[in-house]
Amino acid sequence: MEVVLEMTLPRNAESAPLVRHTLDASLRGLGVSSEIRADIALALGEACANVIQHAANAKEYEVRARMDGTRCVVEVIDGGSGDAAAMAGVDIEAEAGGEAGWGSEEVPLLAEHGRGLQLMRAFTEELHIADRVHREGAIVHFEKSLAV
Repeated sequence: MEVVLEMTLPRNAESAPLVRHTLDASLRGLGVSSEIRADIALALGEACANVIQHAANAKEYEVRARMDGTRCVVEVIDGGSGDAAAMAGVDIEAEAGGEAGWGSEEVPLLAEHGRGLQLMRAFTEELHIADRVHREGAIVHFEKSLAV
């Protein structure tokens, strides 16, 4: 069985819990363990928070998720600044090395912000962040195996 979710959400703080709960309900329906669902929810929450905070030119964002029983693939797409680094909250000058360098700087232990990419990397597989082609904004793409 394959489950596909596509949501267009307002760029506000209330939208993130809605999309997390919707995806979690689908994963629960597929029999995915609570540990894996928690990892996906955490990564999704961080990706949504980045859009809400950094996609200044966008009024909405999209979340697409595909689950096939073995893998969950999620994309969070903003229509904002046209700059993936800005969406990820990364200083382009400091991180000019491209995606591989994003979020690689050590975040101070007591910092309030800046750990989102580190968390997404730690709890998912295949994390990619890129500018959209032919449109403004960025795409956060991550995958997670649903096997225990």
